[in-house]
Amino acid sequence: MLNKFSVYLLGSLSLFFLGVSSFLVGSFFLVWDYVIFMDWEILSMNGCSITMTFLFDWISLVFVGCVFVISSMVIYYSESYMGSDVDRVRFYFLVFLFVMSMMMMIVSPNLMSILIGWDGLGLVSYCLVIYFQNYKSYSAGMLTILTNRVGDVAILLSIAWMLNFGSWHYIFYMGMWDYWEFYLISLIVLAGFTSSAQIPFSSWLPAAMAAPTPVSSLVHSSTLVTAGVYLLIRFSEMLSNFNCSFILALSMMTMFMAGLGANLEFDLSSIIALSTLSQLGLMMSILFLGYPILSFLHLLTHAFFKALLFLCAGVMIHCMNDSQDIRYMGAMTSYLPFTCTCFCISNMSLCGLPFMSGFYSKDLILEAMTGSGYNFFVFLIFFVSIGLTVSYTFRVIYYVMFYNVNMHVCHGYGEDKIMMKSMIVLALLAISGGSMLSWLIFSVPELFVLPLHLKLMPLVFIFLGGWLGYEFSSVNLGEFPLSLRFYFISFFSGSMWFMPYFSTFMLYGKSFYLSKMYYEVMDGGWGEYVISSSPLLFTSSLSKLMNYYQFNNVKIYMMVFVLIFIFSLI
Repeated sequence: MLNKFSVYLLGSLSLFFLGVSSFLVGSFFLVWDYVIFMDWEILSMNGCSITMTFLFDWISLVFVGCVFVISSMVIYYSESYMGSDVDRVRFYFLVFLFVMSMMMMIVSPNLMSILIGWDGLGLVSYCLVIYFQNYKSYSAGMLTILTNRVGDVAILLSIAWMLNFGSWHYIFYMGMWDYWEFYLISLIVLAGFTSSAQIPFSSWLPAAMAAPTPVSSLVHSSTLVTAGVYLLIRFSEMLSNFNCSFILALSMMTMFMAGLGANLEFDLSSIIALSTLSQLGLMMSILFLGYPILSFLHLLTHAFFKALLFLCAGVMIHCMNDSQDIRYMGAMTSYLPFTCTCFCISNMSLCGLPFMSGFYSKDLILEAMTGSGYNFFVFLIFFVSIGLTVSYTFRVIYYVMFYNVNMHVCHGYGEDKIMMKSMIVLALLAISGGSMLSWLIFSVPELFVLPLHLKLMPLVFIFLGGWLGYEFSSVNLGEFPLSLRFYFISFFSGSMWFMPYFSTFMLYGKSFYLSKMYYEVMDGGWGEYVISSSPLLFTSSLSKLMNYYQFNNVKIYMMVFVLIFIFSLI
């Protein structure tokens, strides 16, 4: 007899073997420089053809392989995490549809088919964010889908713009430049910014944490938020002729803002969400500096350790009766040793600890930025953001594992075997995935020759960030009388530079007053009487007149006859 959760096991095994196969085929394509371009004509009529197009090159196949492997582990993890949920089968199919939408977006070289996957991601992510049905989830889901609709509209406009030039295949426009491509690449950058939550669209990413933790693991590692980065990697040849200074500054500000906010946050899920936002800013920044393959490498390595980080956080939150405040955690190493080990592995990889997965991409990114010849501002923001990453990582580790035991009573600590198995695979990838991918992607060693002080600069900022994180953990700023100015700065930094207020109430607050005025004047005033009620009054009066005539036509006829006779006598 089949187990009641066998649908999860079957789906995870299928995705795992598909992912490994895709990765191996992508590696073969990379080594032999091989590409498959499939154009399937669905309908041709009167010179108009509807085609479905797939592009299988090493980038798409390696990315699909990584997405499938991570998704298989997340689905297997969900078997235990969502075990007590009534609608767990619906949850499984929503997650599977989410992964398939991402695959559709990855293998499409055509903006029309990209839009299918893009819209699928937006719609299914909305269904998953509002999965736990409450007001907070509804608000977060609406913010998520409306922000991503801006990107959908940008892709629709770029489709309409490319309609003038004969094809929606973006690969036909690579290596050429004309004045009209400025508008096309501006729309594509706008779409990428909305999906990857760059400034000014950053507020939806922490709000999307209202979804179940396995969904957050998928969204923040390899699916929705990485779709914008992947789209811009595909269009990177067009970006080489585009002045990227302004959008580079926005990406760096996103990276800096998220790192600063995570150091002042106490919600575990929000800290990891802001960490994702910081890493997305790093990927976008190095992409706009002109290194798309480095951005792609960090995209893959980040997916491994961020998925593991969310799964570990999910176990901790599960054991804490769904409490996410890190101030109520502490000394978890005594209760959840394996989970804490995986938590440390993923955090060390996030920090770029040498020879962990994140080190191979982060170190290359910093060296490429140092040798790119940009100004001191870019240099400073990059290194300070790296220090802030280490700072909030050490702060979280201190609060979760080494802080005083502040937990509430009646917590059921226990590690599930199913969750542990899925975390083992991701922990191995978080340790060895970066070296494997760097050896695979770069056929020859990438060497940046820099002075000694520049080579040591990342280590200096890592140690400074670790010290700062410890200081933030051991000193509670709430205990000291602080000046109003410092309180405002900390509130400003901790609230994502007021980005959620700009994206929500400040955006539509004034329109509420305008709509209230329109309501009072139109719907509740003369407009209601003149515009809405006057046709009703006229037709009802006319119908009353006709009704009176129909029931009294003989009387009216005789009265008219008498009146005409009287007037004729006069």
